[in-house]
Amino acid sequence: MKAFTDFFPLILFFIAYQYTKDIITATGVLVIASAIQVSYLWIRFRKVEKMHIITLVLVLFFGGLTIALQDETFIKWKPTAVSWIFAVALIFSQLFTRKNLVQRMMEDNLELPANIWTNINGLASAFFFVCGVLNIWIAYTFSQEFWVNFKVFGFIGLNILFVIGIGLYISPYISEKDASVSKDEG
Repeated sequence: MKAFTDFFPLILFFIAYQYTKDIITATGVLVIASAIQVSYLWIRFRKVEKMHIITLVLVLFFGGLTIALQDETFIKWKPTAVSWIFAVALIFSQLFTRKNLVQRMMEDNLELPANIWTNINGLASAFFFVCGVLNIWIAYTFSQEFWVNFKVFGFIGLNILFVIGIGLYISPYISEKDASVSKDEG
């Protein structure tokens, strides 16, 4: 259910675009779906993750500009803005906090050496930066339809590959205890 809730706005954006072939209409659907998503999460759980709030703010900002100015450029910049905000947050957490963001998010489930947490945080930051650059390149090099398909399927695929890569990287450090915690949660 969480995966559906997380991808709900993106799924509706994609369906709206495929049905209308109009990025402005699809953006309107994305804005409404994102607002519904965050409202649902708040009503259901009385809590909304920072990722959802950041994404909603950026969807409202870039989506609002796209709709108001009838210019697709703004919505095409949204994935880059999200990616770069995540990259900067990861770097900031590494430089200015006791524990980086990746460690704070995952340490309850994994025990890893400090240098591995640092490496994963750096890799994640680099990954998000590259995703932002890749989005701009695709947005300005390929057709609108190609960009929409990449935004929906390409980013999901890249994220899956990144998570698999990180899993392979940390596998030598996973203890029996970590493995049993993961099995218990699954």
